[in-house]
Amino acid sequence: MTKDFDLIAELRDEAGTSNSRRLRRSGMVPAVIYGAGKENLRLTIDHNHLLKKLVSENFLTSILNSKIQDKEESVLIKDIHVHPSKRQIMHLDLQRVIADQVIRVNVPIHFINGDAAPGVKLGGGSVSALMNEVEVSCLPKNLPERLEVDVAAMELDELRYLSDIPLAEGVEIPLLTQEEPNNEPIVAIRLLRIQEEEPEEVVVEGEEGEEGEEGEGAETTEETVVRNTMVLDTMWDIIFWTYLLKNTRHLLLNQNQNSLEVYLKRHLRVERYCSLNRRSI
Repeated sequence: MTKDFDLIAELRDEAGTSNSRRLRRSGMVPAVIYGAGKENLRLTIDHNHLLKKLVSENFLTSILNSKIQDKEESVLIKDIHVHPSKRQIMHLDLQRVIADQVIRVNVPIHFINGDAAPGVKLGGGSVSALMNEVEVSCLPKNLPERLEVDVAAMELDELRYLSDIPLAEGVEIPLLTQEEPNNEPIVAIRLLRIQEEEPEEVVVEGEEGEEGEEGEGAETTEETVVRNTMVLDTMWDIIFWTYLLKNTRHLLLNQNQNSLEVYLKRHLRVERYCSLNRRSI
């Protein structure tokens, strides 16, 4: 029989995102309760009170004795939303519990006596949990706080499965009772292997060959620089002659002394600019 926890809540009328933010700023947690054929109710719960309750490991899997206004109801925490970076509870979903109706709840799995297992003591392995919780189906009065699996007899590279979990009377694992049972592994004892880094080989012979390769690489680099310089020189020549031909046509159309002087000044300025850029490459 699980231990009961008291949860005190107040009714709230307003809904919406802005109202929920206001409640959180004032130290309250917005919540909702539903199920058992009754209407859904919007609630508020004191945040600090809820944090104190969450210290207990069994709080999320226990039947809670809640007090809403002046009424008492048995509820189960169906969902809890926590802030991704703060120690803050954002929202709580509560489900009403009826004594004679079967409920389905995720229950934590605890593995005990791992240090005494031959695979750990003699084989040098470690207990590796493959599943930390499992869904069970039962009446509220039979809800276990946790499921314990004894691994004291496990050897190295041995597995335990869902069917190896001892269950109390009236408790079932839906994965094993469905039409196509899924008996998944839950724990193993494995030897942790650390891959060692291979030392780098120091090559003594063939250093001259490597120097030769470096020399060839240097020559290749110099050839590339010369080739790129020639390409850029060609580009500057094209720019200069294009400008020259354009302005020559303008000079022929406007044959006067002023045009000739302007042309000569521009011609010398462009030629000087192109030559400076060639030298800076």
